[in-house]
Amino acid sequence: MSTHHKRSRIPAAKVLRSPACFLAFGFGAGLAPVAPGTFGTLVAIPTYLAASTLPLPAYLGLTVALFAAGIWICAECERVLEVQDHSGIVWDEIVGFLVTMIAVPASLQSILAGFLLFRLFDVWKPWPVRYFDRSVHGGLGIMLDDLLAGVYASLALTGLIRLGLI
Repeated sequence: MSTHHKRSRIPAAKVLRSPACFLAFGFGAGLAPVAPGTFGTLVAIPTYLAASTLPLPAYLGLTVALFAAGIWICAECERVLEVQDHSGIVWDEIVGFLVTMIAVPASLQSILAGFLLFRLFDVWKPWPVRYFDRSVHGGLGIMLDDLLAGVYASLALTGLIRLGLI
C-alpha cells in the first residue's frame, strides 16, 4: 500500500473504472466530499427497503452474503487505490445498516432511528468496535467494525421498539 492518507481525494474516474471500487464506494456515494459514511448509509436505505420484504432467513442470508462479498470488494478496492481503509469505502456502512435493521419492521420512524443509531455507533466506536477498527486490517477489518457497530445499533433500536418509543 502506498502512503496515501485514508481521507485523501481519489479521482472519481479511478473509482468508477473499477467494478470493485464502484461497489465499495457505494455506487459513487463514497465520493461525497464530506461525510462519505453518512452518504453510504443513505445508499443502504433502499437496499434495506427491498430486503425488508424477505422472510427473516433470506434477509439474514443476504446480509451474510453481502458481508462476505464486502471482504473481497473492500480488499480489492484497497489494492486498486493503494490506500488502506479509504474513508470513501462505504460498502461496510451498507452492510452495517442492514445488520442494524435485522427483524425491524420497515417504517419511517424505524429507518430514521436505525440510521441515526448506526451512524452514532459507527462514529463513536465503543469497545470492541474501536479495537477491531484499529487491529484488523484489509477487507475483513473494513467490514468487521461496521458489523459490530450494526449489532450495537440493532440492540439499541430493538430496545427502543420494545419500550414503545418507536
